[in-house]
Amino acid sequence: MLGYIFSDLVLNDDQYAFKLKQERKQKNEQFRSHSDSPLPEELHEKFDSLRYYTPNREWRIVAKIERLAEGDTISLQLTEGGADKYTRFARATFEVAGQPQALTLLKRASKTDPTLFVPFTDKTNGLTTYGGGRYLDVETPGENDKQVVLDFNRTYNPYCAYGDSIASCPMPPKENWLSVEVPVGEKTYKEL
Repeated sequence: MLGYIFSDLVLNDDQYAFKLKQERKQKNEQFRSHSDSPLPEELHEKFDSLRYYTPNREWRIVAKIERLAEGDTISLQLTEGGADKYTRFARATFEVAGQPQALTLLKRASKTDPTLFVPFTDKTNGLTTYGGGRYLDVETPGENDKQVVLDFNRTYNPYCAYGDSIASCPMPPKENWLSVEVPVGEKTYKEL
């Protein structure tokens, strides 16, 4: 948590926006030329850029966390059938425009990834963002931390948002359906 506080002190709005812009530029390059790109091969040369909302520091939210019992698992349905197992790590609570919100932070059961996985839906889905929801990766808080930073500016689309049957993606569980718009992060790949 101290790292987040330090970065807030050191990174002003311009530096934050610059860093985010660089991350997005790298992702565009990966989509354009990398063999693991979720885009069909024929679209690589034509691909220009993913679409994003303008970064907004107000959507870099410090949420309270309540750790959940170890071994509390959940199966997330996949878009192409089947399910993936995850472990519920913690429940993050926060407010948006005076409305209480909550998200379950998940650990990938089959991976040793140090980040937590947060699939969610919000009121922008199917309008300006991918209809099936978006994802957010969150740094795993320390053992004694009571808060976590949810930087919604870094939300991204699942790979299945970029083409037919490219990937089978975990769908956000009902407990992660937000009742507000989250107008930051990645937008739909194509205009609706």
